[in-house]
Amino acid sequence: MIDRVHLREIDWILIGLLLLNAVLGVVLIDSSSHYLAGSFFFRQLLWLLVSVILLFLTLTVDYKVLLGFSPYVYGFFIALLTGLLVFGKTISGAKSWVVHLSVFGGQPSELAKIALILLLARIFSEYRRRSLSFGFGMLSAGATVLPFVVIGLQPDLGTAVSLLPILFGALILCGLTRKTVVLLLAGTLVLGFTGWNFVLKDYQKKRLVTLVNPSQDPRGAGYHVLQSKIAIGSGGLSGKGFKKGTQTQLKFLPARHTDFIVSVLGEEFGFLGIFAVFLSYFFFLARLFTSVFQSRDRAGMYIIFMVACLLAFQFLVNVMMIVGLFPVTGIPIPLLSYGGSSLLTTFLAVGLALNVKMRSCVNV
Repeated sequence: MIDRVHLREIDWILIGLLLLNAVLGVVLIDSSSHYLAGSFFFRQLLWLLVSVILLFLTLTVDYKVLLGFSPYVYGFFIALLTGLLVFGKTISGAKSWVVHLSVFGGQPSELAKIALILLLARIFSEYRRRSLSFGFGMLSAGATVLPFVVIGLQPDLGTAVSLLPILFGALILCGLTRKTVVLLLAGTLVLGFTGWNFVLKDYQKKRLVTLVNPSQDPRGAGYHVLQSKIAIGSGGLSGKGFKKGTQTQLKFLPARHTDFIVSVLGEEFGFLGIFAVFLSYFFFLARLFTSVFQSRDRAGMYIIFMVACLLAFQFLVNVMMIVGLFPVTGIPIPLLSYGGSSLLTTFLAVGLALNVKMRSCVNV
């Protein structure tokens, strides 16, 4: 439970930055979905309310208690994700959705990130050597590869890839020997070769090929990136105005309320708008990273660092994606893109970080 001491230790600045970026996302979703069928704006508002409530509920439970249940939570999500391969609802080509009453839908694969963070934090908090051994590295990698494979089979490559920075964050904090780094790189190459030949579908391969020159397929794989660049470039310094972006409102820009929400920002608010929103996001991420060493136990340090790595990775990849420096993989930008499951996962992840900071004054 939360007492007066804990209340004084809550990082209200981090909560304020979290809410600020989430509200900015709602504003952008309102504009980008203005002429789309479906109440995306109101759904996101409702998800935001639910996320705020669950964030504060997360603070009432000591994170050490959550770590104790982490193997069971992890096992539950593995079973659920496996079941989705058979019983899940297919949306946008991925069988990764659970739908209730045909109104609310959710992606358990998003919440699986929280389960992985808790499990790896528990595993690494009990490891006391100065550097990571090969065997322990393979154990942590195996815990990550299992949900990675199951989610990849849905297929939801974007969410699957988002699990990797969680693992790498833990490995970096633990310390890597040269031998482990070489073996991990070799494993990555083997995984990449296997994925290209046996996992990736033709349209995913085409996205990678057209990454270098999207203009070679302007109506196919390169269409998203070309329209994104046109939208951002046409915004100029100050933009065309709220709900006045031609690429957005005339529906030339695809996935404008999800993956390409920053393109809408650039078109309607220009370079100044992008700078202002990115500055707000930078302060949010910086606050997370600087909180890492405020924890007085290893598990808390791992939780905050993995959360920060996850959100920073998704932000960086999404920004690189919209300007053609990374293939279109369906990785949304946390807080800004439309998506209830993504928003809830981000709030819960930050709630874990706040939980650690709030109790740092009583940890031994």
